[in-house]
Amino acid sequence: MHLEKDIEKTIFASRWLLAPLYLGLVFTLFALMLKFFQKFTIMIFKFWDAETTDFILLILGLVDVVLIANLLLMIVFSGYENFVSKIDTVEGHVDRPEWMGKIDYSALKIKVLGSIVAISSIDLLKAFFSIHTMDKNDVAWMVGIHLTFVVSGVLFAVMEKVSHSSHTANVPKIIPHPDH
Repeated sequence: MHLEKDIEKTIFASRWLLAPLYLGLVFTLFALMLKFFQKFTIMIFKFWDAETTDFILLILGLVDVVLIANLLLMIVFSGYENFVSKIDTVEGHVDRPEWMGKIDYSALKIKVLGSIVAISSIDLLKAFFSIHTMDKNDVAWMVGIHLTFVVSGVLFAVMEKVSHSSHTANVPKIIPHPDH
């Protein structure tokens, strides 16, 4: 019986092996910030010479980086809180994101899929801006892959909704007595 408890304690403590991985994602955020400023600097230097379409493409590149950074931050916060430990140091903090502590694993997967669709949309928009120089076969592949992301996201969201509604359907409803 003592061995069983030791094994269970070890298994429970193993969640801390994820903490360095989340720290690695935080450092990745730093690298993304540097990449953002690199792209931003390029955009500033090309400002006067760039055509409007080219300038919009540079801005879309910045938006892509920001969307990925937001996604990483959401994964770090939610993943850490769902799988490692609650982040108690920000409890009651005025800047604590409202969604923090409320996104479970299923909601996180839907948000990841939604972000992938948004990023894919931006890449597709970039391709459409320069469609005259692109191989039509490549564009067709991009559209097909984007539609695969969209359909996957919708199907996943529907499955989650059906799954959650079937869980709540099995919960007995408590009807208050008319005298109360």
